[in-house]
Amino acid sequence: MRGIKDRVAIIGMGCSKFGERWDANASDLMIEAVQEAYMDAGLQTDDINAAWVGTASSFRTAQPVAEALKFNYIPITRVENACATATEAFRNASYAVAAGIYDIVLAVGVEKLKDSGYSGLAIPEAPNSGVTPSAPPPSQFAMAATRYFHKYGISLDEGKNTLANIAVKNHHNGSLNPRAHFQKEITHSQAINAPLIASPLGLYDCCGVSDGAAAAIITTPEIARSLKQDYVLVKALGLSVGAFGMLRDDWDFTYFPETVKAAESAYAEAGITDPKKEVDLAMVHDCFTITELIIYEDLGFSNRGQGSKDVEDGKYSLEGSLPVNTDGGLKCFGHPVGASGIRMIYEVYKQLSGKAERRQLKKANIGLTHNLGGRPGSFTCSIGIFGSADTA
Repeated sequence: MRGIKDRVAIIGMGCSKFGERWDANASDLMIEAVQEAYMDAGLQTDDINAAWVGTASSFRTAQPVAEALKFNYIPITRVENACATATEAFRNASYAVAAGIYDIVLAVGVEKLKDSGYSGLAIPEAPNSGVTPSAPPPSQFAMAATRYFHKYGISLDEGKNTLANIAVKNHHNGSLNPRAHFQKEITHSQAINAPLIASPLGLYDCCGVSDGAAAAIITTPEIARSLKQDYVLVKALGLSVGAFGMLRDDWDFTYFPETVKAAESAYAEAGITDPKKEVDLAMVHDCFTITELIIYEDLGFSNRGQGSKDVEDGKYSLEGSLPVNTDGGLKCFGHPVGASGIRMIYEVYKQLSGKAERRQLKKANIGLTHNLGGRPGSFTCSIGIFGSADTA
């Protein structure tokens, strides 16, 4: 299997302001992100050969994309894969370039939730699917937190302390990011004493509901080199889909097999053997603070049961050895379902290009994005690994 390593490059990206965007509809948000991507790449509409749009509820077909972005008769594909929708759009666009079908393509993710009647993961699913139990996401991930604390002998107070530290970290990072929905720091006391949503998860353990869009322009490394110096290479794209886990009597709750499998695939494709040392930063799907904690271990950043200790040691802060969610994560951007995955890639792209402003890391050569869709035991997990131009 040849894989996609170093066969695809990102030459431009854009990201709208995320938040309660009452001033804009889905098309407006998409235009905001795509125009920035054009300016970054030095390209325009006529340079795009094909496009992929990821959205869960904003558009039912690709036609509104053609209308908003002024595309005339080029192929446009709408994709959807739960919370991994944007990454799925990016993945399909990347494979089209790697296959030699197109030279320059666009991947865009967009969602307008605040005035849609839906609330994040409350988008209706097929009835009687047999996959998802009748419990809202906060309750499901609260069960994961309770089980994790029990398995590793962590008291409730100790566990809530760790989750609060994750929330404080992400809010600090979000305070440095003008694109984030929430741009204020919080204290540890605020996080600990916040109203409970589903015990032990409080208000600051849960991501918000937002509107937003993000876009990427993808091409071959050869074309990228002819256009600019600070392009970013795609090192690997991993995807894993599971089902029925949470409905089984032996479901563990303390790890997500889909993340483990997708990570194994992506690491093998990228040639990464020690992610603790070889990955410089990661953007992970922190829909809840407990999710981020478990993901540390599933990605091999922390040993099993040691994620809490690594959090306390500051490993995942901006100054730590492996910064996670440097832009504030879902915690501060909210989760417009169709946009989050490419928003994560946008931050990695900025860091690897040395353009992350106040959040810029001293060492940023290899970055990872992790996008998780669904509920515990029935996830779709999509992982991307990216490298700066000099990592080819």
